[in-house]
Amino acid sequence: MSRSPLLLRFLAQALLDPQQRRRLSEISFQDAGHGFDVFGLHPEWVQGMVALFQPLYKHWFRVSSHGAQNIPKQGAAILASNHSGMIPIDGTMIYCDVVSNTDPPRVPRPVTDHFVPALPVVSSIYARCGTVGGSRGNVHALLERGELLLIFPEGVPGIDKDFSERYQLRPFRVGVAEMAIRHRTPVIPVAVIGAEEQFPLRLRLPIHTFGAPYVPLSPIPLPLPVHYHIHYGEPLNLYEGRSAADADDPEIASAAASQVQAAVQALIKRGLSERKGVFT
Repeated sequence: MSRSPLLLRFLAQALLDPQQRRRLSEISFQDAGHGFDVFGLHPEWVQGMVALFQPLYKHWFRVSSHGAQNIPKQGAAILASNHSGMIPIDGTMIYCDVVSNTDPPRVPRPVTDHFVPALPVVSSIYARCGTVGGSRGNVHALLERGELLLIFPEGVPGIDKDFSERYQLRPFRVGVAEMAIRHRTPVIPVAVIGAEEQFPLRLRLPIHTFGAPYVPLSPIPLPLPVHYHIHYGEPLNLYEGRSAADADDPEIASAAASQVQAAVQALIKRGLSERKGVFT
């Protein structure tokens, strides 16, 4: 990947306007002393990947952002979103949306499932852009550093939903609530509208490469040009009235996770009622 920085600079120069390049040059990160942070994030990769996905973000999915002012300008926070669409395009669009609509620009740190860090090449690219494996230690370290995390509490079952089950949330894992309580960190509910319809037909090949539950395929070669709407709700302070020790109580953590799920479901309901159509 020795030529990667040159390619990324070319993408940024070709696909981003001067104002975007100026904004993204303000991205801050905690350099571990060799140009990357301890998890592998590099600002030039962030700029290059945002540039690479600009055509999808602006012209294919035509992403509309709602409520980005609810994202804290600084300090630790967790974005908790629904997950759908067969492949994680929704995460990429949230990533681009957050970088584009925060000032100064914040880089969300997507927390991936356990098998992603084992994927060759892909795992390195993801790390350069800010993703981290979904271990408790990683999440703990990032929150301690004041980072903005992007978590999909449904996990893989979220993107595994059949078309007939679209916008019906799978049970949220309790980890997001547990960490929010333990670290006194706000949770911002996020609802993505549109991704559920991008691949209405899908297949699941029972191939478990690198620990993946299956390999997804669709007879549709490209995602449909649905109109994405990304909604950010008001922060949930799950830690209010609770101590850090309460994070170890299964009943309290489960109740808090249900609170987050209810907030995301309410955003989904509102988003569906407000949109004019799948493609408009």
